Amino acid sequence: MSLGSAEFNYIRQLVNNHSAIALDESKEYLVEMRLAAVIRKLGIASLSELVLKLQSGTDDKLRLLVGEAMTTHETSFFRDIHPFETLKNDVLPDLFKRRQAERTLSIWCAASSSGQEPYSIAMILRDHFPEILGWKLNFLATDISEHVLTQAREGRYNQLEVNRGLSTSHLTNHFQADGRQWVVNSQLRKMIRFESMNLNERWLPMPLLDLVFIRNVLIYFGVDTRKKILERIGGMMRPDGYLFVGASETPL
Repeated sequence: MSLGSAEFNYIRQLVNNHSAIALDESKEYLVEMRLAAVIRKLGIASLSELVLKLQSGTDDKLRLLVGEAMTTHETSFFRDIHPFETLKNDVLPDLFKRRQAERTLSIWCAASSSGQEPYSIAMILRDHFPEILGWKLNFLATDISEHVLTQAREGRYNQLEVNRGLSTSHLTNHFQADGRQWVVNSQLRKMIRFESMNLNERWLPMPLLDLVFIRNVLIYFGVDTRKKILERIGGMMRPDGYLFVGASETPL
């Protein structure tokens, strides 16, 4: 079960319109694999039938489902540990010093997936900067997928997910066991507001930002889209704010 050339190009354009993700020709196998999961879920007979349904333009939910299926949600707690060590040891001490007079801190995690990244930042704040409890914290985490945002808001993770990056102390201090799952405690969940947002469409209103995490998502966009997104972020950040991108990404 495979896509024809015209069908594949149609899916590429649909995904680009939905999320600005640029799928090159080498991604045909990935597209077919992810769409195969969609047609199994919906009981559609073939990939060609799926494309025909999409082309009819009568099912917006189907278009959204296909767009979300093409979005990568790979994440883990304290992913690539170095950025979080830098955040704890250098960035946050500097920001707390600079913002002492106003006692306000504004953070945005873009493409936050199922919440592991923003919760990692929140754990650092609670464990190493308890003064944040007396400050005004604006902490927004966004993603294009409502599916992963539901998990993020619930803060509910299975054993495999908590095993990826969490220390025993983080687990015992910030999570509660619920059967075979672990749930982020309410104090941590209340620190973060999770909202749906497409980086290629209208952005939510935000205060001037002190700290932006937009890691491991820019690599999926074309050059012009990356430039546009980074220019918008630059206009929303305070002059002495900090921007974190992925290890393989660059703002140049």
